[in-house]
Amino acid sequence: MVKQGYNVEEVVVYLGELQNADREVIESYLKRLAPEIAPGVRVRSEVEKARFRCRVCGSEWSLQDLDLDEDIREAVHFVPEAIYSFAKCPRCGSRDFEIVSGRGVRLSLKVSRGEG
Repeated sequence: MVKQGYNVEEVVVYLGELQNADREVIESYLKRLAPEIAPGVRVRSEVEKARFRCRVCGSEWSLQDLDLDEDIREAVHFVPEAIYSFAKCPRCGSRDFEIVSGRGVRLSLKVSRGEG
């Protein structure tokens, strides 16, 4: 919620790469809804790249570093935690890793003080 006396200038939707959400569809809906919520607001989206970190050796890697076929990517799209069943650390082979970024959807608001 934005405090009274402030205006929302821009909404940025960060779409996690693991979600594989359709940016165009999400932006289209947001651009239709945004003027009703905050007149004049700009809306855009960005894909937040997936990054992983091995808990055993500390290595970090991206989704592009993994050789996942389309069926696996589709499974991960619906259940991002499924990545733990299909991926392992490229350096040491461990399946004990964490998702550092690129999971889920988050919003960022740019606000300014209103007039008056």
